[in-house]
Amino acid sequence: MTDRPINMVSMFKVLGDDKRGKIIRMLASNADEVYCVSDIAKKIGISQPAVSQHIRILKSVGLLEENRRGYRVFYTINLDVFRDFKNRIDEMFKKAFKKCPYDFSCDQCPHRNC
Repeated sequence: MTDRPINMVSMFKVLGDDKRGKIIRMLASNADEVYCVSDIAKKIGISQPAVSQHIRILKSVGLLEENRRGYRVFYTINLDVFRDFKNRIDEMFKKAFKKCPYDFSCDQCPHRNC
């Protein structure tokens, strides 16, 4: 698992950007390859400074890991964080589609936070 809890709101905000989504899809679909900022910029068609900013944001929520080789930094997907995020989304949907046996009278529900 991850070493820090995932803030779901931050995660959705980070993943809500189209360019960051492209970066994630590119890295995830080419998991056997590693990419540096210039590689990502060429493949996606945006500037290196823009890629650097997006990577900084993706790293801030733990979605990317870096591997330094000499003066270059290569990025990969942090699968543990993605799995944890997916599990939390799955749990959220499971709760969303579960009928409340207390007819939404939360004061009667022993779970009160569902």
